[in-house]
Amino acid sequence: MPDGSPPEDDRIEAAVRAVLVSMAGDLTVKEATLLAELEGLGRTIARAKAEIAQLSVDDITGAHIPSATDELDAIVDHTAQATNEILDCCEVLERLQAEVPEAAATALQGAVTRIYEACSFQDITGQRIGKVVAALKAIEQRVEAAVANASGRSAPVPAAAAAARTEGEELANGPQLPGGATSQAEIDRLLASFD
Repeated sequence: MPDGSPPEDDRIEAAVRAVLVSMAGDLTVKEATLLAELEGLGRTIARAKAEIAQLSVDDITGAHIPSATDELDAIVDHTAQATNEILDCCEVLERLQAEVPEAAATALQGAVTRIYEACSFQDITGQRIGKVVAALKAIEQRVEAAVANASGRSAPVPAAAAAARTEGEELANGPQLPGGATSQAEIDRLLASFD
């Protein structure tokens, strides 16, 4: 503080200690033990708060997380480019089908169809990486806020809340981890309930 007086937290702690010292003779053993535990807990919290305030999160929020999100965005871009190349090659193979014997054309069509189906990975990985990027950005904001609060600074203003999602967007959660998705039996029960 500019006027040289101790911070408010220190003044409050000093006042509480003065009151407790004046009551020392009036405390039972159980109350004194509880008081000692509370004082220990207060010291632990104060130490943790000081450690958080001293953290240098600039590396995390200024370099590591942005770098990770940039790398993930690059993965999405490169995956999309590779998928487009694969699909272009499939189109060439489809044009060649007319020039090969019927048995070979049938086998070629089956292989091209399987390639098209397999290329759906690109959309799914893009959605999953998007979820990871959003989680990293949320972590970054929370770390910044925790350090700011612990050091007595005002917390950074969080990014603008996402626009309200439509009911369809709320239901569309993209690819799910195994065991996290709705089962086919649950979907069948839902559809049967409309009959």
